[in-house]
Amino acid sequence: MAKITLSKLRHSYYPNPEKPDDYALKEIDLDWEDGGAYALLGPSGCGKSTLLNIISGLLDPSEGRILFDDQDVTHLPPDQRNIAQVFQFPVIYDTMTVFNNLAFPLRNRGVDEVTVKARVAEIAQMLELGDMLHTRAAGLSPDNKQKISMGRGLVRKDVNVVMFDEPLTVIDPHLKWKLRSKLKELHQKVRATMIYVTHDQTEALTFADQVVVMNDGEIVQIGTPVELFERPAHTFVGHFIGSPGMNVLPCDVSQGSAFFNGHMIPLEGNITKSKTGKTEIGIRPEHISLGDHGLKAVICKVSDVGRHNVVEAMIGDTAIKVVVNGAVPAQGEAIHLSFDPAKTRLYRDGWIATQAKGATP
Repeated sequence: MAKITLSKLRHSYYPNPEKPDDYALKEIDLDWEDGGAYALLGPSGCGKSTLLNIISGLLDPSEGRILFDDQDVTHLPPDQRNIAQVFQFPVIYDTMTVFNNLAFPLRNRGVDEVTVKARVAEIAQMLELGDMLHTRAAGLSPDNKQKISMGRGLVRKDVNVVMFDEPLTVIDPHLKWKLRSKLKELHQKVRATMIYVTHDQTEALTFADQVVVMNDGEIVQIGTPVELFERPAHTFVGHFIGSPGMNVLPCDVSQGSAFFNGHMIPLEGNITKSKTGKTEIGIRPEHISLGDHGLKAVICKVSDVGRHNVVEAMIGDTAIKVVVNGAVPAQGEAIHLSFDPAKTRLYRDGWIATQAKGATP
């Protein structure tokens, strides 16, 4: 296990990059502490796989360094980094038994058979594979095959980090929750440094203690699942995390106040000073309520998603989504919307531009 440091890391697939858009990875500075559970979250093409390949040694960065416990491994080959990787598709030997699949990484490194048997038994028990140890892997279900793949990554005690690259993509939806829970449980038991790469917010938020949100080759925000939901640092985070995502409303700023559709909107705190930039208001659907007072709107759509209703209302030409528990007015009815000021924020050029309550100016 190791602390992983990325220092001034940049990468371009062009031989002579000249402008920021030439870089698949913008400058990244990041520390992952030893034994932590982390997620890299972002849409396809945001740079997650490039970063993963650089950490694993499959790709040399154009600039910057990678350190494991302060040792520079930037130019070390993958086999000298002691990394275990679990991919989208299970990497196992179908002709081998479950036991031999789990034992393979240890035997390949010359570990004695007594240790092999003890370690395989320990990991198999954690993964609920104990009664399958003498079964050939070929006949197992996809989720059990992926468990074996996970086990092959966890069976070694000398790994610096275990990296999971979209490991649940090919797993049936009804089994994903079970495997996510099992992976979280495994981390709590073995306390290995784990990095989980995914575009699925549910997978990232349920597994990781800290989530790194990426977009267009750069880190947009790092935080706990609660921090990312409660106070997105960028409108992208607000859109990407949450279902439905954060409402982003056009606004004007005048004399330190924000105005939407001609109405002054109370915010969480003072607006940071700047003379330039496109300004928008961000408010999550969960923090808007229907009532007798507030902004006048008309309901244009109601979606029953089981746990609650999602109401889409129009204020002028702007659509606003609201999460409502219980009964809702019918489509076409006039309503009033109230924003929770403590959860209403101003964004400038996408980045948060209000001070949290109690923050030092």
